[in-house]
Amino acid sequence: MTRVHRFARPLAIAAGLVALWQAVVWATAAPPYILPGPGRVVAAWIERRDIVLHHAGITVLEIVVGLTLGAAVGLAVATTLHAVRPIRPWLLPVLVVSQAIPVFAIAPLLVLWLGYGLASKVVMAALIIFFPVATAFYDGLRRVEPLWLDAARTLGCRGPRLFRRVRLPAALPALASGLRVATAVAPIGAVVGEWVGSSAGLGYLMLHANGRMQTDLMFAALLTLAILSVALYTAVDLGLRRAMPWQAGELDESR
Repeated sequence: MTRVHRFARPLAIAAGLVALWQAVVWATAAPPYILPGPGRVVAAWIERRDIVLHHAGITVLEIVVGLTLGAAVGLAVATTLHAVRPIRPWLLPVLVVSQAIPVFAIAPLLVLWLGYGLASKVVMAALIIFFPVATAFYDGLRRVEPLWLDAARTLGCRGPRLFRRVRLPAALPALASGLRVATAVAPIGAVVGEWVGSSAGLGYLMLHANGRMQTDLMFAALLTLAILSVALYTAVDLGLRRAMPWQAGELDESR
């Protein structure tokens, strides 16, 4: 795939979505306070860009820190599950329960315990992120090709050395998949935390604009969040492809 095609496809998709948005506005004749058109939203973004960018910076910080913390916890949990077999029957149910509880039920407690600042949003994002990383990496560690392990053991590679030389490299593609999923859902935790209780961030700005019937500003904040989420996912995906060029080649051939 050429570089031109790589950029042309997302631009064509974005143009199509904007055209569909405008078509819905025309077809429904919805008033601007219900569904503003793309032009009104862009005008609101330009007019209030200082406020939008200020809140966007806070949300990006929450997402990045939460993603880093959640990925680190997920890696630690997966490695512990693989290395310490007796703990698996006890820890696996805890992982499932942690995801069975709706995030909206946890968010008020985190705000109560950690306050309205950055900490509660980071922890909320990390709680959502760590599970796909942990499950994907643990599954990758368990599904290493047995022939590779037998060959390594024949050559005297055992214990931590076997993990570093064979299991970890073999599990990297699965870990990459988990990180991509975690990056896609990372904004959810931060925004949910901002909705429940905060004084800054794009989630707070959306609630504030909605309460004042500033629908165009609310859409501008939402559009900014969508663009930031796509940019973050693209950056992580590009980094993973460069870290694992053999996997990037397989993905390109499958397209």
